Amino acid sequence: MRHRYSGAARVAALALLWGSGFLWIKVALEAFTPIQISTLRMVLGAAALLVILRWKRLSLPTGWTTWGHLTIAALFGNAIPYLLFGIAEQEISSSAAGVITASTPLWTVLLTVLAYRNSQAARRNGWSLVLGFLGVMLIFSPWLHGSEIASWYGLACLAAAASYGVSYLYIGHFLAKRELGALPMATGQLISASALTALAIPFFGWPTPTWNPTAVAALAILGVLGTGIAYILNYRIITDDGPTPASIVQYLLPVVAVALGLVILGEPVQFQVMIGMVIVLIGARMRRSDTLQSRK
Repeated sequence: MRHRYSGAARVAALALLWGSGFLWIKVALEAFTPIQISTLRMVLGAAALLVILRWKRLSLPTGWTTWGHLTIAALFGNAIPYLLFGIAEQEISSSAAGVITASTPLWTVLLTVLAYRNSQAARRNGWSLVLGFLGVMLIFSPWLHGSEIASWYGLACLAAAASYGVSYLYIGHFLAKRELGALPMATGQLISASALTALAIPFFGWPTPTWNPTAVAALAILGVLGTGIAYILNYRIITDDGPTPASIVQYLLPVVAVALGLVILGEPVQFQVMIGMVIVLIGARMRRSDTLQSRK
């Protein structure tokens, strides 16, 4: 029972940290470019975790194989989606980006089915996958012209969500069972992600930022809390519960993103988007209940 409630608390905390990230990206874009936000948030996150790692007298993971896996996890879990979200939020609202992220668990289940065709857990989640798909269709509403979500920028967010799905499955298969500890693994992944994003800087350039204090503060929060501390929670959830339950966090992000976008930025939300979000949340509840029953 204690494990159940502590796990739920970690999921709620991670949803709050990641859900607010879309707001911080939107604010940071007032002074920084997408590549600057992606790079700096990971450098700040890695630096924060290195301080905690040293304080706890722990060591970084060792071995070329482990670092190879961390680099691939960083590519799909950080470098690709962070950059795509930064690019997308130049044109779409932070709440829209957050809503689209709700499709991450759908990608996780789909990839699990494809990777492990005999996975009973994946088959048990079939109805939640159907509900989630219907919800995402309502969110995108491709039959409506002029929707910011049904655009190339919305598709960029969808690609970022799919990339998250790949990272959940990859971490769960190649890293979670190594028992390296949540903090060392999270730190190693963010160090790898920082290096990967730095390699992309020559292709995007690095213009001089406008040092807007609000944007700087948003970027600092995004890096230290929304990236650094959040990834400790992410690895802990994956290690304790597995990649599919961990991806349920993504279902909760739209609630946080829409609420913050509406209250702080005054971003409007269309009715069918709200209905779609409710449907995917019902799918998340089904998957969470099924997961808990399977572990009893």
